[in-house]
Amino acid sequence: MNGISPRTRALLLVAFAYVTAFAAGWVTLVALPIEGLLERTLAADLVATFVIFGWSFAFDNSSFYDPYWSVMPIAIVAYWMSQAEVDGPALRSAAIGLLVFAWGCRLTFNWARGWTGLDHEDWRYVDFRAHMPRSYWLVSLVGIHLFPTLIVFAGLLAVQPALVTSERALNLVDLAAMAVGACGLGLEWLADRQLRAFVRDVKRPGETLRSGLWRYSRHPNYLGEILIWWSLFLFGLAADRAWASWAVLAPIAMTAMFLFASIPMLEKRSLERRSDYQRVIDETSMLIPLPPRRRRST
Repeated sequence: MNGISPRTRALLLVAFAYVTAFAAGWVTLVALPIEGLLERTLAADLVATFVIFGWSFAFDNSSFYDPYWSVMPIAIVAYWMSQAEVDGPALRSAAIGLLVFAWGCRLTFNWARGWTGLDHEDWRYVDFRAHMPRSYWLVSLVGIHLFPTLIVFAGLLAVQPALVTSERALNLVDLAAMAVGACGLGLEWLADRQLRAFVRDVKRPGETLRSGLWRYSRHPNYLGEILIWWSLFLFGLAADRAWASWAVLAPIAMTAMFLFASIPMLEKRSLERRSDYQRVIDETSMLIPLPPRRRRST
């Protein structure tokens, strides 16, 4: 172990934390007398979340939870596929599984690549600590751990009938879901690639990326993320319209979270740290890629 860097040791520790969380979730699935599939899955999801919270608290670093957002959906979708009650269209199930797997791997890889170790905690959590030092761990439990678990679970609800109970044949809505999902993955991949190249390149202090996708949208990666959740809803709509009629609340809530929480927090931070960011706001669309606006002369 002496030849292993502190960052690698930290990543191995996080990996072990997730092994314990998945083990606790699996015990919950097989041991608790819960009949309903959704209720059983949610109970296991919550138990695993509490296990990760325990690791976060023990090491005083809430970023232990960060990979949960992208890792747990892969496990949930795989579990629901294993619990299929009917022989629905194999292509639909495969498309959902591939979409969630590719999306989850991309997010998890990005987190692991950017996390420097136990000395590094997401800047939003650092702000919470500074503003609410006495109640921080309650905020961490509810806002950083439980809330994302619940909203991601809600986002996955739309595809449950598509994976478990629906025999409805493939239709045009499935094709739309595949197209939206592919578009979302493509946007995220290209935005990540362009941002990574920009970070590695020589630039002025405080300079903002304004080329490629980022010339037309301030948050193309978030747009891709939103499209992924709408794609999952469309798969649910293709499989069971009655179920999807209320499950649409999940992608709406996810979209609202990005528009009214994640993006405003990030933009506030960017305005404080980057001298040119107000000009970026004035000239560049927030989310939907559009031609840059001409700045009005004063």
